[in-house]
Parts: sequence; C-alpha cells; structure tokens
Amino acid sequence: MASEPSAQFSLPGQTQVQSFQNRVIGILGTATLLALLYFGREVLIPITLAVMLSLLVAPMIHWLRRIGLGQTVSVWAVVLALVLLLSAIGTVIGSQVLRMGASMPQYEETMRGKLATLDRMTLGKLGLVIEPVQRVIDRATEESENPADAKDAAQPGPASAQQSSPQSSLQSAPAPAARPLQVEVHEPPLRPLQTLSRILGLVWGPLASAGIVIVVLIFVLLEQEGLRDRFIRLAGGGDLRATTVAVNDAGERLSHFFAYQFAVNFFVGVVIWAGLALLGHSQALLWAAVAALLRFVPYVGVWIAAGCATLFAAAVEPGWSLAIMTLCLFVVVEFTVAQLIEPFLYGHTTGLSPLSVVIAAIFWSWIWGPVGLVVSTPLTLCLVVAGRYVKALNALEILFGEVPALTLPQNFYQRALSGDAESLIQRARTILKTKALAAYCDSVLIPAIHLARLDLTAGLTSRAEQLRFRGAVAQVIEALSGPRKWWKRPQPISLLADVSLGRQLRDRRELLSGQRDALEVPSGSLVLCVGVDSIFNELAAEVLVRVFAESFIGSRHLLVEDLRNPALHGANPESVSTVCMVSLNPRDECDRIEALVNDIRLGMPGAKIIALILHGPYKGCGQLERALRGVDLTTHSYEETMQSCLGVLKPAAR
Repeated sequence: MASEPSAQFSLPGQTQVQSFQNRVIGILGTATLLALLYFGREVLIPITLAVMLSLLVAPMIHWLRRIGLGQTVSVWAVVLALVLLLSAIGTVIGSQVLRMGASMPQYEETMRGKLATLDRMTLGKLGLVIEPVQRVIDRATEESENPADAKDAAQPGPASAQQSSPQSSLQSAPAPAARPLQVEVHEPPLRPLQTLSRILGLVWGPLASAGIVIVVLIFVLLEQEGLRDRFIRLAGGGDLRATTVAVNDAGERLSHFFAYQFAVNFFVGVVIWAGLALLGHSQALLWAAVAALLRFVPYVGVWIAAGCATLFAAAVEPGWSLAIMTLCLFVVVEFTVAQLIEPFLYGHTTGLSPLSVVIAAIFWSWIWGPVGLVVSTPLTLCLVVAGRYVKALNALEILFGEVPALTLPQNFYQRALSGDAESLIQRARTILKTKALAAYCDSVLIPAIHLARLDLTAGLTSRAEQLRFRGAVAQVIEALSGPRKWWKRPQPISLLADVSLGRQLRDRRELLSGQRDALEVPSGSLVLCVGVDSIFNELAAEVLVRVFAESFIGSRHLLVEDLRNPALHGANPESVSTVCMVSLNPRDECDRIEALVNDIRLGMPGAKIIALILHGPYKGCGQLERALRGVDLTTHSYEETMQSCLGVLKPAAR
C-alpha cells in the first residue's frame, strides 16, 4: 500500500517525459523530411511533375475512354498530344528568342537615347546608377577579350619590384615601353559534329529532365488505378472510407484546378498575343507565350512578363507610346482575369488562403528552385486536403486552408473580450447586407453570449474581461439596432458594473426614443418580452425587442417584477397580444419558467404565451416539458418568434 502514492506522484513526470520525447521525435521527423525534400530534389521533381501532369490530362483520358478507346491507346494518344504541344511551344519561343537576339543591335541607339532622356529628367541621378554598372560591364568585356593583358596589368613584374627601392625612386622614370603588337587570331570554323555537340551540350540537361518526366508520366497514367488502390491501402489503415474520400477529394480538386488554370493561362496568352499584334509589337507571339507560361508562377509571374515586354517595346520604338500601351494591356487583361474570370471558375476549388499561397511559393522555391514556384500551389492543396481528413495533420488545414480558424460566435466572443467593438460592428454590418438582424442574432450574437455565460459560470473570466465584454456587446447592439450611418463611429457607453446590461440598454433605448411617454397603445397590438429572471435572459429579451422594431412590431421589454404593474412601461393588459418569455438556460430555470407562466396567466389571461428557448440543452428534460406545458408555443430562434408574432397580431397593428 505504501507504493501507491509514489506511483501516483510519478505519473506527471512520466507524462512530461513522454511529451518531451514526442516533441523531439516531431522535430527530428520534420528535419528529416526537409532534408529528403532538399537533397532528393533531382529524383522528386520529375516524379512530382509527372503526377501533376497526370492530373491535368486525366479528364482527357476519361473522355477518350468513354468514347470507346482503351486505357493504353488513350494514354499514348494524350501523351503524344502533350509532347507535340510542348515541342511546339518550345520551338516558337526558341525561334522568337533567336530573332529577337539577332535584331537587338539595331535597337542600341534607341536605348541610348532613351537612357539619356531619363538621365536628364532625373537631373543626372540615373547616370550615377548606370555609369558604375556600365564600367563593370566594359571591364569584364575587355578582360574576357584580352585575358593575357589583364593578367599582366594585375600582377607586377620583377622590374617594378626593383624600382620600389629608395634609390630608384630618385632616378628619373624610364620611358614607357611600347605596347606589343596584337595579332588577331581567327579560329577555324567549327565542323558540323562540333556544332552539334555544342548544341546538345546546351539542351541535353532540359531534354533529359523532360524525357524522365514523360516516361514517368506514361507509367503513372498506365498504372493510375493500381497506384490509387495501393496508396489507399497504405494510408487507409483501419478507415478505408475516409482515405477514399480524401483521395477522391484531392484528385478532383487538383484536376479541376489544373484544367481551369491551363485554360485561363491559354486564354490570357491568346488575348495578349492579339493585343500586342494590334499594337504593332514585333515579338507579340514570344511575349504572349512567356506571359502564359509565367502565369503559372503565382502573383509575380505575369508581371515579370509584363516588365520584359514593356522594356522591349521601349527599345524598339523611339517614342514611349508602344511601351505605355503594352503595360496598360497587361494591366487590363490581368486585372480582368484575376477579378472576374478566375473567381467565377475557381470558386472554392483550391480551398487555400491567399497568405498560404505566398508562403508555399517561398518555401517550395527554396526547396526546389523555380520548379517549386510552379508546383507550390498544388502541393500545398494536397497538404490541406490531407489535414482535412487526417486528424494528426489537422493543423495544416487550419494554417493553410481558407476555412476560418474561429467560428463567427467564437470570433465575436474573442473580440468582445478584447473590447474591440469597432471590428465587431464592421463585420456585423457586412453580414447584415445579406441577412436580417434576427438571423445575425441567432447565428452570432446569442451563441457568443452563451460562451460568455459558460465562462462566467465556471469563474474563468476576470472582472476586467467582463466589463470589456459588456461594453463591446452594448455598442454592437446599439449600433446595429439604431439608424445605420456608415460615417458614425461607435461611441463608448458608460455602464454600471453592478446593474444588468439588459436593463441599462432598455432604459437608454426608452429614453432616446421617448417610448416611456407613449402609453396609448391600440388593443391587441403589443408584444411583451420578458427575460426569465437572469442577467443573460434580460439581455436576450432586450435584443428581441430591437429585432421586433426592425420588423415594425410594437413591443415592450418588461422585467419579472414589472409584470405586477406593466402600465409603467406602456403595456396595459388589454393592449397585450403576446408575451414572449426568453431563456438561455432552461434546464436550470424550470421552476422559474413555470412560476412565470402562472403569473402571466393570472395577470393577462387573454394573451398568448410564447417560450423562446435559445440554444439550450432542453431536449429530454421531463421537468422542462412540464414547465412549458402551460405555454401556447415554443420557439428556438428570433426569426421563428418574429414570424409567430406576426401571425398573432391583428392586421391593423402590423
């Protein structure tokens, strides 16, 4: 028996050791994964590109199979078409680059003149930047042309070392030696095999990588179903259904994303080509192809192409009109596509937040270089989908996905605890552009009040946090239920810390609207809102009165003690049509609800009683069912209550 306490006290230490070991294992695993990605990029890049291309051409293969072609024939047909397309694009870009390189010397004078003009416009500041760069370029060019002369000038000979003595310094300097005669040496022309070997040396690396990608692509497409089944078997474990759903979701999202991206970039290239051709650009096809390809690089690719095309336009024309129109063409096309076409096509296809796209581009470009920029978005999308279905990777979806990290009620509660009423009002007004005030209160405000009630009951909130929450909620309620003026900033509200927030908001509303003086109300045209003797219920009842005011329903907010003399708040028993009891925690308020129903029946026997139960765990509670037996209707939202009251009121009172 003496060993039991020691065993119990050793558990926290064991938990800490195990937690530390898990952290170390996680850090080592992450470091190992990064090392594999970096040092294995020569192998992983072709495989990744092949998998991405397989997702791009997968819809085309499915279409060929639906019209009757077999798997092998469809794969070879699609791969052949892809190779021909890439070869045509490479041929066009290569020929255009050669033409541009051959014609650049004739544009040298134009560029010099424009640089001189810019130097004069900047009062010589541009020349201070260009001249050092030009001297470095000229020096590098001279050294590359005469390496022997540069070496002799850089290394002093023995004669110069002897002249450094004090005696030789007194002697007159010798006459400069004559510069040796330079003899031009003409290399013999290259033979055809030598020319071919040089060309192959330049293009062998890209061709070899492209060949590896095509070969891997063929096998991936031929074994697509088998690879998919193997991956599900390995990753599925005991939950085969969840893994199948994850794989299907990732494949569908990536396939649609690639197809739409390819179509949009091809459309952009065609529009840029047509626009530059109409402007008279001599290399319209080149810059259109470059723009379409660089647009696969997120955010910056198309602007790199726009800058290069604009500089080339400035070089080929003496004036500036062609360069300005070229830049304007890129700006108009890119903003039109990015703001109108892409949101319509993509929608929520990727499920990535904009910040995650930028971070992914930086990370994958660091790991895999330029290729990482192209594949950064689809790879990050795979991680987000994996985080959606794999519990251990759920943090990836929170970090990189477009799903909000906090729900709207959680965000409201967090902001209110910080006292940030202005941002709450701004977000609420954005929601109210498409929803009614009752729907906003049902989906955001009341759930946030529930969170505050639970933390207050558990004693988790401090006095300062409670005051900040009260102040923020009061500002939001008054800003949303009053006249909506976008230029009016929310003003801090002076509240009594020990008085119910619902009572204070009621008094302020009645004072500002003059409702206390309006005691003459038509018969059967008034709705009473009563909170079930709780500070949170009173606040919810006050919100209900303001929701009714949005629909032009005459209502009054009464406290439980006000039911003894409702005429003080303009509520004569003959004018009352409906009494709405509001409760946020009905399971613990059954006795008070039953007593309140009896009081209302005695004081206003002709009124209809509606019990508004807001998000309470009331189901399965027999005592609550007995307490609600005397009410005429039970509702569970502000919208439902408002519709019910509209059906009860007399037509003349609406």
